[in-house]
Amino acid sequence: MKRTATLGSLRVGGDSPVRVMAAINVSPESFYKGSVVTLPKEIARRVKEAVRLGADIIDIGAMSTAPYLKNEVPVEVEKDRVRSALRAVEGIHAVVSVDTMDASVADMALKNGARVVNDVSGLKNDVEMASVVKRRGASLIAMAHSAGVSSGRPIEQVSRALRATLRIAEDAGIPRNRVALDPGIGFFRERGAGRAYSPQGSMSWAEWDVTVLAGLRSFDSLGSPLCVGLSRKSFIGKVLRLESPEQRLTGSIAATAVAVINGADIIRTHDVLETVQCVRMVEAIMGRVRRSGRGA
Repeated sequence: MKRTATLGSLRVGGDSPVRVMAAINVSPESFYKGSVVTLPKEIARRVKEAVRLGADIIDIGAMSTAPYLKNEVPVEVEKDRVRSALRAVEGIHAVVSVDTMDASVADMALKNGARVVNDVSGLKNDVEMASVVKRRGASLIAMAHSAGVSSGRPIEQVSRALRATLRIAEDAGIPRNRVALDPGIGFFRERGAGRAYSPQGSMSWAEWDVTVLAGLRSFDSLGSPLCVGLSRKSFIGKVLRLESPEQRLTGSIAATAVAVINGADIIRTHDVLETVQCVRMVEAIMGRVRRSGRGA
């Protein structure tokens, strides 16, 4: 049975509605330029609009982690960007998370209003990250990450990586009911760059991502709510032959519907309005399916 978790003050998983997480990119290097905001007034406006449209979590990212781009920036630059964004969103009625692999960035953000750390390295990039999360009483979204090529099919490899992360969190004393997991769609690739990249030699990255998305229910056995980030990602472009992320909204919404049907508890997105509408529609249909006795 999948457990519930509390991210900041927000309950996720179990019988809670699927939560929508708005990606707020304050890094000009991000792969989807339409998501980038850098000026404080524009950040505040974008966040207020996301909350108005139904976002439950605001995820602030100040360094691109796209696994096929070398876009890393100095830690002090990342800190300055996060600090400025947090000042811009003070007083909003949503849980704020910080998307970072660096413990010092996370520590600064948690002291300045963030309540959740979204670590795409699954606590494996910075040995201090787990202790920062524990010491600050924060919640954690931890993504599947593997530094070395390992054998096995996608579900097996992702499960292995997530179990390793759960062990790190447990050893650090992070309460299990403060942890959600992310299967890392888009990050397991044959070739890549940067610290977030997880090498795999089993199949093309697009086939890998489709396989993971189809098999999300397999991760229920890990016992944590599942956060899925697929918005405008390259596997959608590969399947639909759409090179530009600006063209991938329809594919993103279709994939989101599948993710919700297959058990996602949180959807991370660049497109809040369309995603909220998709999620609520799927929930309504799935609720009727269950009530009719036909199963989910």
